[in-house]
Amino acid sequence: MGIAERRLRQKDEVRSSILETAWNIVREEGWQSLSIRKIADAIEYSVPVIYDHFANKEAILLEFGKQGFNLLASKMEEAKKTTEEPGEQLKAMADAYWNFAFRNKEYYQLMFGLGIACCETDKCLPGTITFRDLVMEPISRLLAENTNKQINGCLKYHTFWSVMHGLISIKMTANTAEVADELNKMVLDDAIDGFIRNLKG
Repeated sequence: MGIAERRLRQKDEVRSSILETAWNIVREEGWQSLSIRKIADAIEYSVPVIYDHFANKEAILLEFGKQGFNLLASKMEEAKKTTEEPGEQLKAMADAYWNFAFRNKEYYQLMFGLGIACCETDKCLPGTITFRDLVMEPISRLLAENTNKQINGCLKYHTFWSVMHGLISIKMTANTAEVADELNKMVLDDAIDGFIRNLKG
């Protein structure tokens, strides 16, 4: 291995170590506790070493945001492939979205700014598969069968996302006993079922 290759590998290793350390801080203490100084102290590097790899804290958040959106898109794509029926696809993707949010709470908080400044969403979104593309395809198929041709597909897409994100946000930010897991999921299922019935006409 040449000197240039060795340096490149070492640079990648340090970068990965910075991200791993930052993620550990977030998991243990929350996004509000993350700082360049804290990362440097934990990894036992000087602050300038961190800045050699990331321009600022926002650059680290952007990296995690990209990871989160790619993971969400992957989970939803997998869910969509489990069935060919568009209504069932929407249900499967709603479940995948719900499960992602609560199994990856730190990512979701960053991606959508729940209690913290969110990453720059337009820069975080994956370039190939997007949430909108995955959801719009079955919505469009259902609307094509609906006799009411005045229904706005774009509006329905925003309704679908708003229902899911709204319920997740309520549950994630409310620390009260009334917001029970089972009740919240029942509300989501009921809302998605009603949404699909409306699309079918």
